[in-house]
Amino acid sequence: MTAEVCRCGWADLSKPDYVAYHDTEWGVPVYDDIRLFEFLTLEAAQAGLSWYTVLKKREHYREAFAGFDPVLVARFDDAKAAELLLNPGIIRNRLKIAAAINNAARFLEIQAEFGSFSAYQWRFVNGVPQVNSISGPADYRATSPESDAMSKDLKKRGFKFVGSTIIYAHMQACGMVNDHHNHCFRKGAV
Repeated sequence: MTAEVCRCGWADLSKPDYVAYHDTEWGVPVYDDIRLFEFLTLEAAQAGLSWYTVLKKREHYREAFAGFDPVLVARFDDAKAAELLLNPGIIRNRLKIAAAINNAARFLEIQAEFGSFSAYQWRFVNGVPQVNSISGPADYRATSPESDAMSKDLKKRGFKFVGSTIIYAHMQACGMVNDHHNHCFRKGAV
């Protein structure tokens, strides 16, 4: 007999890919700029939708958005944006596609200024993941003072679809915040 593994309540056990995301990615600190651009783009695409909807489309996004290489995405022109609007593998929202292209160019500006997007992003938590005590659904938050500050700064720099809620979800995904439930087997691992 094996003991059942305790996970965060949102990890729907009927969806193996969702469980795998929870078990291997969510909350793990990310310092690679390509992966950070990927998460930033996908979190923006999620606005108004469930994360699972976007997660199921991630491989299509990777193909459509040049492996999330911000140098290549920043070069996308109107013809490429129009092509993306016809791609059934991604969220076909004109504003979200335009934001991804715009954000790639802004991402490159931050890289030039800070040496990497990672160096820029992690300074909002002083380079150390914040570990929150999560005992139940009421303990999960949608924003934080840090996500407010990062969101405000990104907007000032011209980013789109980077409200505080989106940025907080990004911070959770990239491990800037550890919001695994206190009893989740991943809490201490990340």
